Amino acid sequence: LYVNGDSHTAAAEAVNPHCFAEDDSDLYMLGRRPHPANLAVSWGQQLAKLINAEFYCDAESAASNARIMRTTRDWIHKNYNRLDRTVMVIQWSTWEREEWPYEGQYWQVNASGIDHVPVALQDRYKQFVATVNWERCAEQAHREIWQFHQELNKKNIQHVFFNGNSNFDSMPNHFNWSGCYMNPYDAKITYSNLLKTAGFSTVNPQSWHFGPSAHSFWANYVLQYIKQNNLVNTHALPTD
Repeated sequence: LYVNGDSHTAAAEAVNPHCFAEDDSDLYMLGRRPHPANLAVSWGQQLAKLINAEFYCDAESAASNARIMRTTRDWIHKNYNRLDRTVMVIQWSTWEREEWPYEGQYWQVNASGIDHVPVALQDRYKQFVATVNWERCAEQAHREIWQFHQELNKKNIQHVFFNGNSNFDSMPNHFNWSGCYMNPYDAKITYSNLLKTAGFSTVNPQSWHFGPSAHSFWANYVLQYIKQNNLVNTHALPTD
C-alpha cells in the first residue's frame, strides 16, 4: 500500500502535537517527514493492517498537489518491479498550493500568507497570495489530476483518489474516473466533511486535523469503497 497526500495523510497532530518530525527536538534528523507517533495511527497505516499489506507513506504536511505527483512518480520509477502488486491511495490537497524549486530544494506554498520561503522568493510569494485565482487553480488541478489518473492507468497501477478539503463541484465538465476517484464533484464527499458528518471533531478547535479514531474510521471507509468498486484484486482483501 502506497499513500500520498498532505497533513491529513501524514496524520498531523493525531497523537503528537507536531506536524513535522523535525518539530520534535529528538527527531530533527527526520526533517519534514510525518512524526512517527502520528504515522503509526494514520489511516494509511491502519488500512495497510486491514489488508495485510506492506506500507509506505510519502505524504508531507502542507504538501501541494505538484509535490504529491512528483514524489509519487519518483516512487514509481524506483519501484517499477513491484507495481503489479501495489495499491495507491492518494489524497489531494487544496487546489491553490504550489511547489517552487529553488537552489536544490522544493518549497511548498499556499495562500495563507504565512509560509516560510527564502528571501529571494518573498516578493514572489506576496504576489502569489495577493493574486491567487481559486477558480483557475481548481480548473488546472482538475486537468492535471485527470492526466495523472490516465498516467497511472497506462501503467496498470491500481489507485484510488479522494479530496482532503477542496472539491470539484464547480467544474462544468465531469470526467469519467471509473470509480477511481471518490465523488470528486460532490462538496460533501471530502475527507474533512465526511469525518465531521460522522461525528468526529478535530484535535482542537484551531486545528484542521483529526485523532486516531477518525483515522480508523477513514481506513475502513476507504476499504469498503475499494471493495464496493472492485478497484483491486478482491481475493486479497478481508471478507468481513
